Formats: sequence, structure tokens, C-alpha cells
Amino acid sequence: MVALVVILVIVVVAGLIAAGRSFKIVQQYEQGIIFRFGRVLGRPRGAGLTVIRPVGDRMQKVNMQIVAMAVPAQEGITRDNVTVRVDAVVYFRVVDPIKATINVQNYMFAISQQAQTSLRSIIGQSEMDQLLAERDSVNRELRRIIDEPTEGPWGIRVERVEIKDVSLPESMKRSMSRQAEAERERRARIITADGEYQASKRLAAAANVMARDPAALQLRLLQTVVEVAAERNSTLVMPVPVELLRFFDKFTPPAPAGDSKSAADSASLADFGDVDAAEAEIESDAPLEIAEAPPASEPPARADNGKRAAAVTEPQPGAASRHNNDGADPGAQAPLG
Repeated sequence: MVALVVILVIVVVAGLIAAGRSFKIVQQYEQGIIFRFGRVLGRPRGAGLTVIRPVGDRMQKVNMQIVAMAVPAQEGITRDNVTVRVDAVVYFRVVDPIKATINVQNYMFAISQQAQTSLRSIIGQSEMDQLLAERDSVNRELRRIIDEPTEGPWGIRVERVEIKDVSLPESMKRSMSRQAEAERERRARIITADGEYQASKRLAAAANVMARDPAALQLRLLQTVVEVAAERNSTLVMPVPVELLRFFDKFTPPAPAGDSKSAADSASLADFGDVDAAEAEIESDAPLEIAEAPPASEPPARADNGKRAAAVTEPQPGAASRHNNDGADPGAQAPLG
């Protein structure tokens, strides 16, 4: 009886062990590969509860999720002989669990090594400007290099590759900053010169308009005075342009001929501010006194010491004879000298 109980207990325990080995649970993100006596059986088992033989069968689960793997920073020399240090991240997943399990021993380690060597290769094939500015094209090329030997034989597909950081030497950073500063300064000078050119064209057009209508210059001057007066300055300097004087001179009636003296006197009175007296003098009908013009004489000779010498007029022989013929006293005019 005791032996029967012992046998029954052994059978129950063996049944529990067999049930534990026969029933397997596969998660939604996994697939199970069944090995029966070391040989893969058919297609992988999907998610849920699956039953295998307790003896001779073994299940290996493969994760089908996308794995993000950081690629260690790799130092290399670019095609334009610049030493850089680049690190990246690789996103991949298993698309064929049987190949990923049978054809490669540890696909995680294999993908890591393949990513590192491919990153060194892409550094040598690219220039520094491409690594800094053309990240998309470099990422696509790096993904192609990594995915080419892995998807077919290993059953692993590289979904995406991203370069995280590109470290440059300090000397190269300083050179690039100087280059960027010079480029910005060049653009600023070009923009300033372009603005001055456009402003000069506008000013030339405005000058032509003001030259045709001098009243526009007066209006512009008044507008400038208003703008300056708005700043509440204690001193206001008003420049009078020559065009404004020409504008007033155009409407001034011309003086009649022969009134040069009166005009000069009136101008002098007007300069001192006595405008009424100047106008009264211009309108008066008083006779003008015209001074006799002095007789023409020879230009005075200049002495050696730089002072003017007295002009001596010699009598003409013909003139004396004509005077004597008229009956005048010949001794009335004594010869000079």
C-alpha cells in the first residue's frame, strides 16, 4: 500500500513536470522557435499558449521589437584630412527569427561591431562639411552600409541610423568661427552698400523733383525744422540752401538801368534792416548825380622800392604849335620838368 502511494506521488510529480515543460507562453512581441532534438521545426510559434513535447523539444524565444543601440564614438580622418570623433545610434529589429538564431551567434554583438566599422568607413568617405551640414545623406549611406550584410544572411533589418555628435578639434572650431564671422561681415557690407546705392538713387530723383519746383525744397526745409523742433532742443540751426535764395531771386523785380548807385545804397540799407527806407529811396524820383569819369591816363610806373611813382605827362609838340597858332600866349604854359 505504501509502495502504491509512493508510485502515485511520483507519477503526479512527473506529470506536473511534464506539463510545465509542455506548456509555453509566448508574448506578443516575441516568437518561439522549436528545436526538436537540435533541429528547427517548421515556422516559429506566435504569441499565446503553445504546447511542445516535454522530452526532446526546446523553445527559444526571439524578441521582435526595435532595438536602439548606441554606437561608441569612433575617431577617424575625413576625406579632407580633418580629424573628427563621431558617435551614432542604430535602430534595428529582427525580421527572421530563425536566421537571427541560427546564422549568427550573438546578433546584438554582431550588429554593434558592424555599426562601428561602417561608421569609420563613412567618416573616411565623407568630408567635414558633409558630416556637419548633410546629415541626412550621411545617415542614409550609413544605414545602407550596415543593412547590406545583415538583413539577408542574419535576418536583421536596420530601420534607421542617426549621427548624434561630431566632435572637432579646438583649432578647427576657432577657424570655423573666424570664417563665419568674416562671411557675416561680408554680407553686412554688401547689404550696407546696396542700401546706400538705393538711397543715392532716391536722393537723386528727389533732387531732380526739387530742381524743377523750388517750392518743394522750401517745404522740405520746413518739414526738417518741424522734426528737429520736436526734440525740444534749445538751439536750432537752420541752413539756407542756395536753391532757396535762387527761388527768392527769381521773384525779385530787376532794377532799371542806370540806378546802380541807388540799388547799391538800397541793398546796403536792406542789409542793415532798414527795409522801408530802402523802398522809399528806390521809389523817389530825385535826379541822380552821375560823377564824371576821370580822363584816361597811362598806368603809373612802379619805382624800384615798390612804391608808386608820380605820373608825369609830357606836352606834345603838336599841341603847343596848335595853341600858338590860335593866338594864345606861348609863355602861359611852362614846360613841366
